[in-house]
Amino acid sequence: MIGLAIALLAASPPVAPKPLFRDPVHDGAADPSTVYDPKTREWVMFYTNRRADLPMDDPEDVRWVHGTAIVTARSKDGARWRYGGVAAIPAACTGATLWAPDVERFGGTWHMWVTVVPGIFRDWNAPRFLVHLTSKDLKSWSCDERLDLGSDRVIDASVVALPAGGYRLFFNDERMNKAIRTADSSDLVHWSVKDRLTDTPGEGPKAFRWRGRWWLVSDAWKGLLLMRSDDGTAWTRQPGYLLADPGKAETDRAKGQHPDVIVAGDRAYIVYFVQQSGEPRAASDPEWHRRSVLQIAELREKDGVISVDREAPTEVVLKP
Repeated sequence: MIGLAIALLAASPPVAPKPLFRDPVHDGAADPSTVYDPKTREWVMFYTNRRADLPMDDPEDVRWVHGTAIVTARSKDGARWRYGGVAAIPAACTGATLWAPDVERFGGTWHMWVTVVPGIFRDWNAPRFLVHLTSKDLKSWSCDERLDLGSDRVIDASVVALPAGGYRLFFNDERMNKAIRTADSSDLVHWSVKDRLTDTPGEGPKAFRWRGRWWLVSDAWKGLLLMRSDDGTAWTRQPGYLLADPGKAETDRAKGQHPDVIVAGDRAYIVYFVQQSGEPRAASDPEWHRRSVLQIAELREKDGVISVDREAPTEVVLKP
């Protein structure tokens, strides 16, 4: 009986801890993008590492979210993660500040779209643009092109391959009241920009296909806005917001922000970041609210409506 119990325990899916991951350098993990690396048989997460530990005299100074690198974490099972170091992104085609990577694999090549801010600024009044990079191994990245999307303030890429061919980019155009917009391409180089997709301001779009539908989740700063589409063209907004109410568990006591979604067969998981403003230490440390951690929860879908219970234990079953 003891042997059987041990065998059953070993076969049980791992339950994700809270937090799922905490950056050991600056304690500012945010904006995740997660892929499976078949060479190492590991899951690899790329994320923005905000400088949450940077001493600041002026609460309006936002240098701590500038000068940020894209950093990696690795996991064998999707539940237990280890720090993987700073991603080798060339400075020649990017800049001092990197945000919100989107990593995808198309045609045997790894692609990354990353937001670039050309400097370290004390306010939000700076140009921002998207740069495309490629890699054969998820470790060494090469410069490709800077995207021309008709605006000097674009951030937060999410790229998908379309079933009929070609690709679609979802991004945030800050010059259009931070609307989520789309652009299509046949070659991942030249993009044809479309009109706005959302009227609600937001950022951090993540598009994914799951259970026969297209879905788009984005950060509306009061929870996550969700949209669905049967054909990728006509979209319907789901009422309310996901992860709008703070969780009860330690490190999860604030709204969910800028998500990634991992589709694993019939299951799907949302990885989101949480500011630590809801933690007891924030009451005594005025800078603690800047710290952020990554959490994971399973998505549930019924009759075209998605829900998520951040309080439920999350058994992680990821399939490459």
